[in-house]
Amino acid sequence: MQHSIVVLGAGYTGAVAAGRLARRLHSEDVTITLVNPEPDFVERVRLHQLAAGQDLAPRPFSEMFAGAGTGAGTGAGVELKLARVTAVDVDRKTVTVAAVDGPAREELAYDTLVYALGSGWNDEGVPGTADHAHEVSSRPGALRLRERLAALGAGRAVVVVGGGLTGLEAATEIAEARPDLDVALVTSGALGDWLSERGRAHLRKVVDELGITVHEDTAVTAVRADCVTTADGTTIPAEVTVWTTGFAVHPIARASTLEVTDRGQIVVDSTMRSVSHPDVYAVGDAAMAIGPAGKPLRMSCASGVPMAWQAADALAARLTGTKVPRVTIRYFQQCISLGRKEGLVQFVTADDRTVSRALTGRVAALYKELICRGAAWGVANPTAGIPSRRRRVVRQETRSRPEGAEATAAA
Repeated sequence: MQHSIVVLGAGYTGAVAAGRLARRLHSEDVTITLVNPEPDFVERVRLHQLAAGQDLAPRPFSEMFAGAGTGAGTGAGVELKLARVTAVDVDRKTVTVAAVDGPAREELAYDTLVYALGSGWNDEGVPGTADHAHEVSSRPGALRLRERLAALGAGRAVVVVGGGLTGLEAATEIAEARPDLDVALVTSGALGDWLSERGRAHLRKVVDELGITVHEDTAVTAVRADCVTTADGTTIPAEVTVWTTGFAVHPIARASTLEVTDRGQIVVDSTMRSVSHPDVYAVGDAAMAIGPAGKPLRMSCASGVPMAWQAADALAARLTGTKVPRVTIRYFQQCISLGRKEGLVQFVTADDRTVSRALTGRVAALYKELICRGAAWGVANPTAGIPSRRRRVVRQETRSRPEGAEATAAA
């Protein structure tokens, strides 16, 4: 009987994990089902570009997974199931999914689950945000913002709330693409306050050159259709508000019996395996893993992809009876695009603390572009540069499925 692996979510982490498993395990011994609502890969790190009016190259999974093995579906060894995940029962070892284009429900049974549903935007409960603000954490959200921006006339006000990486990239991309708009950035601290002195100076220079108005040390307490209100009662005109203050993890894990954090992230060990359910692995924003110096890994592509490598390699090793690799995940830099012509690469310590060294200008923009291209290329080539040998499964590491947990369909 083949070992059934179900991977939930095909962002950077889920897609990398699925492809890496297909290249590590023999296709006669395992089935790998990748559940995702869209048939192509979404480059989340470029969604601010999409929102600003740029077109992104399509990346169908049927092409990205070609050559991963000898299975059917989207490519070798990975079967893509177009569906939305609605529930996970980790005690019965089943996943309930809904058809993308209808009400049909289906229950998938698994032997091992890789949970990579990731995160979405977090409105933080601020009044009016859910009704009036836009987000760039999903392709549908970026497309809605793109349409709204395209309809704006010259001189209209756009306010980006949030001074982190996403907010900086969104504000500068919009300001560069639409210099006729009045773009403002609202940040709860000082502009780029976590950056080195060199990084802060360059960021300030670019923001000033793009004509972005910065409201520092400012908290937004309400969003309306035509403005945002700050903690001191000030109103800032906003024909369009873009909310980028942080991310919230998908709520499905919290609704299960998995051990999760207060934020809803699945608690995992150093191999990305759930501490409460050893037949579940979690990667990316969905997982709470500890990095260097005992600090939790931050929600980012820089954390998620190495987590996916670790999870896939650990699972493959356990199934094939080989040594489980244990690699410390560390950081090297934070890459920020500041429009298409400018960038900032802030180098950091292994545990993500800023150092004085930073790249700026066009060189940094090119560096960031290469990082983005490399991330997408890595999804299609998850074992590049590493000897890849498909091994046979020699033992089952998971419990047998409870009675009645076979895959079923429901109206």
